[in-house]
Amino acid sequence: MSVQDNKSSFSGVTIDGRMTQGITSAIPKKRQDVLKWYGWGYKDSHFYVDGQTICFQGDRYPLEGCALPYFTDWVYQKFNLKVDPTVPFPELPTDFPKPVINEDFFNDIKSLKISHSDKGEDRLIRCHGQTLHDIYNLWRNAFERIPDIIVWPKCHNDVMTIISFAHKHNVVIIPYGGGTSVSGSITCPQNETRMICILDTSQMNRMLWLSRENLTVCFESGIVGQDLERELNKIGLTVGHEPDSYEFSTLGGWVATRASGMKKNVYGNIEDLVVKVKMVTPNGVLQRECSAPRVSCGPDFNHLVMGSEGTLGVVTEVVLKVRPLPPVKRYGSLVFPNFEFGVMFMREVAKRRCQPASVRLMDNEQFIFGQSLKPVKGWLGSVFDYLKKSYVTNIKGLDLTKICAATLLFEGELEDVQRQERLIYEIAKKFKGFPAGGQNGERGYILTFVIAYIRDFALNQEIVAESFETSVSWDRCSSLCRNVKLRVENECSRYNIKHFLISCRVTQTYDAGCCIYFYFAFKYTGIHNPVETYEAIENSARDEILSSGGSLSHHHGVGKIRKKWYKETVSDIGFSLYEAAKKQLDPKNIFAAGNLRTRENQVEEKNSIPILKARL
Repeated sequence: MSVQDNKSSFSGVTIDGRMTQGITSAIPKKRQDVLKWYGWGYKDSHFYVDGQTICFQGDRYPLEGCALPYFTDWVYQKFNLKVDPTVPFPELPTDFPKPVINEDFFNDIKSLKISHSDKGEDRLIRCHGQTLHDIYNLWRNAFERIPDIIVWPKCHNDVMTIISFAHKHNVVIIPYGGGTSVSGSITCPQNETRMICILDTSQMNRMLWLSRENLTVCFESGIVGQDLERELNKIGLTVGHEPDSYEFSTLGGWVATRASGMKKNVYGNIEDLVVKVKMVTPNGVLQRECSAPRVSCGPDFNHLVMGSEGTLGVVTEVVLKVRPLPPVKRYGSLVFPNFEFGVMFMREVAKRRCQPASVRLMDNEQFIFGQSLKPVKGWLGSVFDYLKKSYVTNIKGLDLTKICAATLLFEGELEDVQRQERLIYEIAKKFKGFPAGGQNGERGYILTFVIAYIRDFALNQEIVAESFETSVSWDRCSSLCRNVKLRVENECSRYNIKHFLISCRVTQTYDAGCCIYFYFAFKYTGIHNPVETYEAIENSARDEILSSGGSLSHHHGVGKIRKKWYKETVSDIGFSLYEAAKKQLDPKNIFAAGNLRTRENQVEEKNSIPILKARL
């Protein structure tokens, strides 16, 4: 890999000999036409209250316009809260912070005829990601500093020109893809005095070339996950990368945050899928020349790009591995007497390397929560539910306050799927697990995409809720889960929080360990600063995770919310290596989002910082 100043694209072939075109994305350039400005997801999909019952509106997910009385009861029992139908969601502000304009940069951008905007609404909706802190501040119109201009490059060369202007005029660049970050990585730095330019990659979404023989494809980085898969599925292929944010996150974001997907067991994490990546830095273009499947040419600088979180440059083009679409897809589910038996099952499956495309283990709290999201059935459906519950408790002798469940997804050729199903169910039987049906598995898998919508509804009903994750070795998996839960319980007691939820699931498995995902929520009625309180408790949980042998992050990244632990996580020498790369690639610190770092590389006054002017 080398740093170059050339402007060529990746070499390769066009599809069927034709030049590829930009696609019509599910997410338009004017995002607010389709997505909520104030929270997660589509405008036409949300939880609401009808009378005293929580309901879901929208036909994109399996809840499809359902009334959810079981979920309503669960909220009351768990949080001692009766939902209020009269609480409104916030309205879009009409006043916005005035932009700070570097006139030389602004004039250069105008001369390029690249689409750009300094409208307050466009700037506001791109000043943040999806952390609880971001949304809470957004609802209260509390951002004092938002970006000053948005630019929409259409290709790699546009990005090179924009970055060269920013470097020349000392303007901050924050790359923006899908806006789904939950680490604070794209949140506008509030103390930045220079002009801030959001480089929105959404118009860079072409498939540049495809090699069917090599099963590789080159996409521009701004393509959204669901668009990427839809285009490949049309020609019988898939990348198979499916993070929880898959509907809205972009390929460039996956690379920049070192993302993981729910089907990584078959297709791999992003580092397994990337063959070659191109990143524009202020000092040139970083890329590897060869597209061979593996090279031994010193350190692999693909891994410098992956996880850089917008601090070193902008990812513009990515070569990925693709696979033929699997002819068979089947869901399944398992029930275990308790979480420990479930973890032993997961360990055995990983040890034997027989994981299906996805296998995720929920603890009892999450299992009950998932069951509460089922809609009311008719008389016959209620009878079947009673019989199933009776079977679990009376015949199997399980305690409903301890049981846990696993969701399964199998993909591949029919014979391979059937063989894998038999093996998985045999292993489950060794640990007192038994099948609970494909319908439950499919529902549990797809409901993952709905959970994020609950956060915004809960916040409007005086409940703060968020998730955090880690990875850990197998021998410490169960103890880490217990320790973190106990730490959160003790912290809640210290803050006099009586109504809260702390639960976990094992979402990805490896030879040496697994990923653990925690959900934490509490009722904040009477608490003056609920988000600060939440963050204090989560920080304590993170301290516990690290002391229990867990990682700083499995796939969310570091961003701003975890950067205080970054140096100790990578060691002093590792931190120095990162600093050296930063200095070499971005000497003026124009990629100054403030992620990963424990100190900012501030540019000294002598570096000719231009006079900043407020542009009304």
